[in-house]
Amino acid sequence: MEVSTLLELYEQGNRNFAGVDLSGTDLTKVILIGVNLSGANLRGANLAHTLLNKSDLSGALLNWANLKFAKLGEAKLVDADLTKAELSGAFLVKSKLPGAKLSGANLKGANLRSVNMWGANLCSANLQGINLRGANLSGANLNWVNCEAARLIGAMLYGSSLSGINFRKALLNGLDLSGADLSTINLSGAKLIGANLEGANLIATDLSAAVLRNANLSGADLTGANLAGACLEKANLNWARLNQADLTDADLSEATLTGTDLEYTKLQCSIVPQEKTNFYFTLPQTALNFEAAVTVLGNE
Repeated sequence: MEVSTLLELYEQGNRNFAGVDLSGTDLTKVILIGVNLSGANLRGANLAHTLLNKSDLSGALLNWANLKFAKLGEAKLVDADLTKAELSGAFLVKSKLPGAKLSGANLKGANLRSVNMWGANLCSANLQGINLRGANLSGANLNWVNCEAARLIGAMLYGSSLSGINFRKALLNGLDLSGADLSTINLSGAKLIGANLEGANLIATDLSAAVLRNANLSGADLTGANLAGACLEKANLNWARLNQADLTDADLSEATLTGTDLEYTKLQCSIVPQEKTNFYFTLPQTALNFEAAVTVLGNE
């Protein structure tokens, strides 16, 4: 269909364009509010700055489409194919994208607050600086996704795949990541205040300079993790494994470490207040050789 024909029909009140072929067309800055584009072919189409709020693009083909700064608030993109699409700066607040294919897509700086992306495939997508507050990402494929400086407060990540994800400087306060496999990923400088990481796999994870104040790390495996300069104030580290972890200059004030494994842990200049911190654990004889120069501060 020609763009001119589409716009003419829209002006006449037609909103049903299901299955239409608009591949490769230029729809820049076009206003198409509340239209039905389900199953439409929009491969390679230019939809930059297009207004598509409350539209239905379920099952639409949007591979390699340009949706820069497009407005898709409360839109339906169920099972839509957005593989390698350009969505930087796009507005998709409260949109529905369960099962959507977004592998390799660029969503840098996009606003996806309260979006439903249950079971979506975001493998290798760029989500740098994205707003995902309150988003449902349950069962989503987030392997090798760049979430640097992303905001995910209130997001749901139950059953999602997180292998190789980059959470550097991400805002993850209060997230439930209990039992999650976060081994070897980058969480340096991330904010995880009050996060639930109970039983999480954090082997060799980079948590340097991360803020884990009031976080629940009970039973978590932090073997070989980098926690240099991390804030673990009031954190629950009961029965966690911290053997061979680097806690250089970390703040453990008021943290609880009942039964914590600290064999060969580096604790140089870590802050451990004497009276406030529940620092109860048993070190095996071999642990007496670990590098520890703990700074113990009394109550002031």
